[in-house]
Amino acid sequence: MTKRYLDYLDQLEAEAIHIMREVAGQFEKPALLFSGGKDSITLVRLAEKAFRPGKFPFPLVHIDTGHNFPEAIRYRDELAERLGEKLIVRNVEETIKRKNLSEPKGRYASRNALQTHTLLETIEEFGFDACIGGARRDEEKARAKERIFSVRDEFGQWDPKRQRPELWNIYNGRISKGENVRVFPISNWTELDVWNYIKREEIALPNIYYTHERECLVRDGKLMAWSDFIYQEPDDVVVRKQVRFRTVGDMTCTAAVESIAHDIDGVIAEILESKISERGATRIDDKLSETAMEDRKKGGYF
Repeated sequence: MTKRYLDYLDQLEAEAIHIMREVAGQFEKPALLFSGGKDSITLVRLAEKAFRPGKFPFPLVHIDTGHNFPEAIRYRDELAERLGEKLIVRNVEETIKRKNLSEPKGRYASRNALQTHTLLETIEEFGFDACIGGARRDEEKARAKERIFSVRDEFGQWDPKRQRPELWNIYNGRISKGENVRVFPISNWTELDVWNYIKREEIALPNIYYTHERECLVRDGKLMAWSDFIYQEPDDVVVRKQVRFRTVGDMTCTAAVESIAHDIDGVIAEILESKISERGATRIDDKLSETAMEDRKKGGYF
């Protein structure tokens, strides 16, 4: 009898599929948070492998700030239609108007933190008891602390001291009324793992992940995609550069990197040479304080 040995991508895939099936088995109303970014696109492919030929046991949910890259929004809609899966979109702008929230102003103004209000409202609206997301431990030090099943209290808040042990790939999804769990099937993946998996699976991505010419505003040494959403000061410089995006979030807090990577092999080569994590290189909101991400997570951010 011939033995079949799994390579490292097979092992990561098998772990993620196991986690997704645990979610389907342990929770009554799960959801998959989907933004049109590479990590959530990878989650969708994993869900296909976990549940096809049946339907997904959860809808796709996007919390839209209104300041997202249009390329990612088009991809989101096209993918949901192609898969025939339910897509739920809730808009931060509507939450701002309904709850009379104050939008941040000035140089680093962004709706990114305000997503928390809309996310918690959406969880309550649909009664979601588990939300699957594409966060990875290599992204940021606060995310490195988090378990795969991350329990949130009735206010959506995360307490790093309430982490549950996850020995031998056993996940405890038991929660009290009002609580919910955030689930991260690709926690143990790296940025390079994701790109190698995308290459192996031949997954199409929004074109902004590859080099293209774009007007960029130079801010604190980073290249922000120029748009009407970004606050501009009189001395700000706008330049045209060949860039790509390592991560795709809100346009007001996500920077590009200069790149000549026209295809996936070029992207992988650039990642191998990079000495800075994708969020470290591109996310303005993580730089506002030493504990910016952890503070947002404690308040209910994904």
